[in-house]
Amino acid sequence: MGQAPTLSIPPVLVEGPPAWTVLRLAAPTVVAMMTQSIVNEIDIVFFSWLPCPESSTAQAALLPCLILLWLFGGSLSAISVGTQAITARRYAAGRNADAGAVLLNSWVVALITSVAFTVLAYATLPYTVPLIIKAPNVQHAAMGYLHWRLIGITSMVATFSFKSFFDGIGKTYVHMVSAIVMNALNILLCMLLIFGHMGMPRLGMTGAGLAGFISTWVGLLILIGFALAPKIYKRFHPFDLRKWSSKISWDILKLSIPGGVATIVVMTGFLLFAMIVGRLDTLTRATVVSTDPCGVGSAEPVNGAATTVIVGVLKLTFTACLAFGTSTATLVSQSLGMGNPERAERFGWVSVRLGLVIFGCVGALEGIVFPHQILAFVSHSEAVRQAALMPMRLMGICTPIIAVGMILTQALFGAGNTRFVMVAELILHFTFLVPLAWILGITMKFGLVGIWSAAVVYVALLASVMTWKFSRGDWKGIKI
Repeated sequence: MGQAPTLSIPPVLVEGPPAWTVLRLAAPTVVAMMTQSIVNEIDIVFFSWLPCPESSTAQAALLPCLILLWLFGGSLSAISVGTQAITARRYAAGRNADAGAVLLNSWVVALITSVAFTVLAYATLPYTVPLIIKAPNVQHAAMGYLHWRLIGITSMVATFSFKSFFDGIGKTYVHMVSAIVMNALNILLCMLLIFGHMGMPRLGMTGAGLAGFISTWVGLLILIGFALAPKIYKRFHPFDLRKWSSKISWDILKLSIPGGVATIVVMTGFLLFAMIVGRLDTLTRATVVSTDPCGVGSAEPVNGAATTVIVGVLKLTFTACLAFGTSTATLVSQSLGMGNPERAERFGWVSVRLGLVIFGCVGALEGIVFPHQILAFVSHSEAVRQAALMPMRLMGICTPIIAVGMILTQALFGAGNTRFVMVAELILHFTFLVPLAWILGITMKFGLVGIWSAAVVYVALLASVMTWKFSRGDWKGIKI
């Protein structure tokens, strides 16, 4: 596989000052990942337009559904970690054929594993949903949504294979185009299928699941179309099955499996977090006040709906942080591929400084300046808005700290230091996040504010641990 350099274009990192390079590479990634994230976030807005208590029921069901979806699909989507890191290094070294072989092996592995995980997800669905959701009406809504979204596991995983390849060669605009088209289609389909417009059946939350399923497959087809474009196909041959190699596949998996385990740990931690919130609703037996649109005394899962709203709003910010981190991972990988670890380190710290400034401003807007307006947009329930307000403020203030943790986590992924991230997430979730959420929220009776205070502790520790590890610099010697 050792091919002489054939690059006609220098890697994206070669020219320009580091800050400008990071922004140039990150901007399309931020747009793409935020747009893709809206496939889920738009559901929160549309659900708020449903009559109460159907609106709060759907919002309460959405977060556990997304966590389950990411437990199965997101863990496999970590194949992007190995794909991007190896692609970037091969591309920076001028080995185009080897970079194309990485994509070929990545999407084949993605296809095989995602089909197996889809079968597993459907087989366990009757057990997992009742385990994490206790209210029968919320269970019913979740089942209808997941029956469609789980079919999209394959499109989700394969999308990450193609996305990470294009990110690795610096063409971050490709996923941006796919995500914009996909999300526009999802909005249209949600309008038709949730509410039953233009003669379509009114499916409620189930309609959102169907819309998400269709749009994610369309997004994947667009990425495949880019890979088939003559300039890409002739240069990389990403569909040449003769490039299948058990060694390349294993090299990808060696880097990706710890990332997948880390994703499972994160999703399990947040699943337990959501279950603690559900337990809080059970203990408080929350009902809305007479001025609430849902009506006098109608039962409403206030804390569960509030948590879904908070996560939904802040996930757009988190996604932008992740996009910054993904771009940093590409720059770190390409720098290491060119034998320039000092430049790799410089890109990491430049991204952190940019993240502190940009996401400090964003967090201030979300948590201090406009929290009332944002919550009013995503929920029509006064009880839900009141419950969500203080946690929203806390997380908004913590946004720059979140950015540091996420950027450096991805930078370490790009360097190939995936095992450290896996162990760190394991310790932080099950030693701090989950126990503290129970102690502060349930045992000490601080309620939803106490539960989200545990999240504040978690993000502060994550940022501290990743800063310490990146500053040590031992990741510079990792060979891929």
